[in-house]
Amino acid sequence: MNDESMLELFRQEIEAQIPILTQGLLVLEANPQANEALESLMRASHSIKGAARIVSLDGVIHLAHRMEDCFMAAQKHLISLGPAQIDILLQCVDLFEELSQVNVVDFHRHLADKSMDWEQCCREIVALLPPSVHEESSSLIVTVDKHSDLSPSEEPENLASFSTPTDTVTVQPSGDRVVRLTAENLNRIMGLAGESLVEANWLQPFADSLTPLKSGQSELSRLLETLHSALVNVPLDSDTQQVLNTALSQAQECQEVLNDRLGQLELYARRTTNLSDRLYREVIASHMRPFADGVQGFPRLVRDLARQLHKQIKFNLVGQSTPVDRDILKKLEAPLTHIIRNAVDHGIELPAEREAVGKPKEGTLRLEAFHRGGMLAISVSDDGRGIDLEQMRQRIADRHLVSPETAAGLTETEIIEFLFLPGFSTTKQVTEISGRGVGLDVVKSMVQEVGGTIRATSCFGKGTSFNFQLPLTLSVVRTLFVEISHEPFAFPLARVDQIVKVNQSDIYVVEGRQYFSKDGANIGLVAAYHVLELPEPESSMDVLSVIVISDQSNAYGLVVDQFLGERDLVVRPLDPRLGKVPDISASSLIDDGSLVLIIDVSDLVRSIDSMLKNGSLRAVEINKVKREDIQRKRLLLVDDSITVREMTRKLLENRGYDVDVAVNGQDAWTAIQRNSYDLLISDIDMPRMNGIELVKQLKNHPQFNSLPVIIVSYRDHQEDRLQGMEAGADYYITKNSFHDDTLINAIVNLIGH
Repeated sequence: MNDESMLELFRQEIEAQIPILTQGLLVLEANPQANEALESLMRASHSIKGAARIVSLDGVIHLAHRMEDCFMAAQKHLISLGPAQIDILLQCVDLFEELSQVNVVDFHRHLADKSMDWEQCCREIVALLPPSVHEESSSLIVTVDKHSDLSPSEEPENLASFSTPTDTVTVQPSGDRVVRLTAENLNRIMGLAGESLVEANWLQPFADSLTPLKSGQSELSRLLETLHSALVNVPLDSDTQQVLNTALSQAQECQEVLNDRLGQLELYARRTTNLSDRLYREVIASHMRPFADGVQGFPRLVRDLARQLHKQIKFNLVGQSTPVDRDILKKLEAPLTHIIRNAVDHGIELPAEREAVGKPKEGTLRLEAFHRGGMLAISVSDDGRGIDLEQMRQRIADRHLVSPETAAGLTETEIIEFLFLPGFSTTKQVTEISGRGVGLDVVKSMVQEVGGTIRATSCFGKGTSFNFQLPLTLSVVRTLFVEISHEPFAFPLARVDQIVKVNQSDIYVVEGRQYFSKDGANIGLVAAYHVLELPEPESSMDVLSVIVISDQSNAYGLVVDQFLGERDLVVRPLDPRLGKVPDISASSLIDDGSLVLIIDVSDLVRSIDSMLKNGSLRAVEINKVKREDIQRKRLLLVDDSITVREMTRKLLENRGYDVDVAVNGQDAWTAIQRNSYDLLISDIDMPRMNGIELVKQLKNHPQFNSLPVIIVSYRDHQEDRLQGMEAGADYYITKNSFHDDTLINAIVNLIGH
């Protein structure tokens, strides 16, 4: 094993021990007699010491050893660990955590740069120890420096954590094994599980489609029986009679075989569907992590802030084992941190203030997670001073957010909604720690981004509560299917405010903008095909299908061709090599195996805002007349990647070309022999027949050698370009040209618009 592999294993070791140290110290501070906490602290520091010896990090060895001595002395009641001593030990944990974030190649340089901090922590811990323990510790450190080998008693435990450089399985207290996987791996597995489910769902319809064949076979047998009955009294030669008997026998045999095979196919379809569904659910479960994984730092955060502000706060963390989607858990960290800091700083009062109003000196802050009604519910509540609604009402009027008359009539729910406006705050002082209200607009934006809601409630003098309602997973999303320019698209249902049918007679124009009214609000109309840069539909209906979408401040009515219903989709991230595709967040496969794009509503609203500002947004055409058909150029697109294939097809169709697709060179060659094309666009790396082989075969054929060819590939080396051009391609373009007009310009140069 090389040095970097060993250091990476050491980094994983301290990452695993840091939460144990932090949690144990907080438990010990609340209960100095907690022997189980002391045992876990001793084991954690001992493990770090042993791991540090293997990679020869002397500073880490010394600090971990002194921490272990400290916990041992506390266990023997030689010292007492109060809040001040816990502060020192937590500073040591901070040094370990800081080291765990450093790239392994920089470990030694980082330790050298921070050597004064490590030595200072060692001195402060030594100062806590009785002289006898101090002398014993010092003599042991000298021995360790002179003899780097592990003692027999330590060797098995420490080496168990460093078995091989590729072994990333660690043993948790619960006994479960945890394997480290990258997000990309999980996303690929999710995509495959989704495709498996789609393919399995194809089997039963296929089996059903064979029912007419079964009926036809039965009818054929019946007709043969009728014919045989009709010829019973007719004299037939022996050969004819033999043929008739053979036909009857074979018809009966075929019917029995067909019935048997159809039964087996239906049974196989049910088993496959069940298996794919179980696989899909297991993959979904693999995206889930316990809530505790994302909130491990909060008890320490509350403890440190409370000491800094001279407050006494009890932090209750409930529902730590609640499964949460890993992507949602990651997004929750910043919003929850903000709300918790607000609660500690401005929500919970100082002990004297609490006693003066009859409250216990110690405030309570509660963070809870649980599943309810198919959603993830998270609440952050405190028993502090709460929100003064009358003060908020006055502030709303003073800031001219509404008129004084309107402010006077606002309900409690309406007043609290102002907390989520950008820059709104209920406090006159904004501290370095927080300012209640500042940044809550960002919290709400994050919640809306994942398709959830947040609601705040407060009782003045008794406390405040923030309640999140979020989807259980981002891997599966409930969507509204629509058709835009004869193409299906999916809108996350959580981001759709409402869907409405609007009569053309109800549309009115103000300052050049089209509007319609709904529930007393004026909503601007926008043509979806125009924002998404799709071809204009050839006809329109008297009644428009409109999706209302919005962000924090704007709402728009998006006109689509028609609504196609609701569906649950397994989300498939777009190929990262495509970069950020405007207005699109992801893709998914539907039941027939085709790809559908999922709209990024936030990005779409930003696109509409931008088009409004630069004046490029066109009006929705009303009472259009169907245009005459135009003869369009026909292209054949060849690519084995479904994502790239569909994205390119949509790009070309948006520019007015008719596009057929093929999944490999052999498939393309068959299509070329059957159909007439104006241009071939091909990838290189494909199964069965690659792009170079396809182009060579095309150029060597007298009937097709005049067909123009463009090669589009991720390969960008000069030798690859030469190989493509020598095969006979007219253009060689890299796939990053999706983001400019290189591909379109090449097509226009070869075959025109």
